[in-house]
Amino acid sequence: MTDLFGDSPNTTTPFETDEVQLLDTTLRDGEQAPGVSLSPDEKADIATALDAAAVSVIEAGSACTSAGEREAIRRVTDLDLDARVTSFARGVRADVDRALECGVDGINLVVPASDRHVERKVGSTRDEVVETTVDLVEYAKAHGLWVEVLGEDGSRADGDFLERLLGTALDAGADRICYCDTVGHADPTRTSALVNRLSALGPTSTHTHDDLGLAMANVLASVAAGADTVHATVAGIGERAGNVALEEVAVALDHAYGIETVETTELYSLARTVERATNVSLPANKAVVGTNAFAHESGIHTDGTLKDEAMYEPYPPGKVGRERRLVLGKHSGRASVRAVLDDHGVDVDDGDLASVVSRVQERAERDAPVTDADVLAITADVRAE
Repeated sequence: MTDLFGDSPNTTTPFETDEVQLLDTTLRDGEQAPGVSLSPDEKADIATALDAAAVSVIEAGSACTSAGEREAIRRVTDLDLDARVTSFARGVRADVDRALECGVDGINLVVPASDRHVERKVGSTRDEVVETTVDLVEYAKAHGLWVEVLGEDGSRADGDFLERLLGTALDAGADRICYCDTVGHADPTRTSALVNRLSALGPTSTHTHDDLGLAMANVLASVAAGADTVHATVAGIGERAGNVALEEVAVALDHAYGIETVETTELYSLARTVERATNVSLPANKAVVGTNAFAHESGIHTDGTLKDEAMYEPYPPGKVGRERRLVLGKHSGRASVRAVLDDHGVDVDDGDLASVVSRVQERAERDAPVTDADVLAITADVRAE
């Protein structure tokens, strides 16, 4: 059976689960993007918008960072949101204690997984990392925290050790484990292989970065391999090339596979809230939330869209809280100009319309924006002549 916008989502998917939740880390990993610093009020605003979109888990920050950061996290926990609120924690007890001070529901405990991180970053050994992880998981659980253990740089880790490390974390009481492509190193084939091994152990999340432009591909590979939670940030904001974009994951899973994760109608409002708080502009061509995502200028496309709104769009803009825009420019044709005039109750014959279209195109070619007011003025001039 089909609907207005094409075939219904796949009834047979490559995924082992039809229930996927999103963990948003905009307030932690997203804030680590150069130049981004969120005040307690801004964190509270974003958290409220995330909760309105029914995001399952909100990583509110890193309690270990500073007193100011702990104040901001407490602002989020005081909101009494439906979402689970967590804090990032390194592999030391002091970080768990700082998180407890903030009243969070849980922690995202990050421990080194690759030999590069084990040996060169923290100057430890594999056995010591496993021992420390067990101690911290047991300590956090004893204090009533939900615990997710992330194997940092897991995509570059030895697979056997990654499995041992995170499997031991689950045995110690961790609620879930996470595959981390910390530096955006992995391709979908390696991601699938590692997540498949981890998901066989217990509940598994995936955390991907976009350094190779593969963040979304690695998410889909992860879910196909058994991951049931995806870490993401709004608009993909984050360190270096950023994280996988929350709105893209939500729409891709919903549209292509029929898997609902969040209230998609809140996605655009959420993205604009993050844009204002971070001063990081949404790219015009950004999927789902970019200015041009539902804008049409080409005469052929505009004409087709006016005849059938699904002609050149995969899903209706209202699905993500957007509206369609018909943009006038050098590629505009008769259909788009007539649509503007119809909106303003102006009727023109075919001869005048051709002249108006020609002048609209000429104006646009001079790199001047063409507004509705311009079209009305051009039409008045044509009629006067």
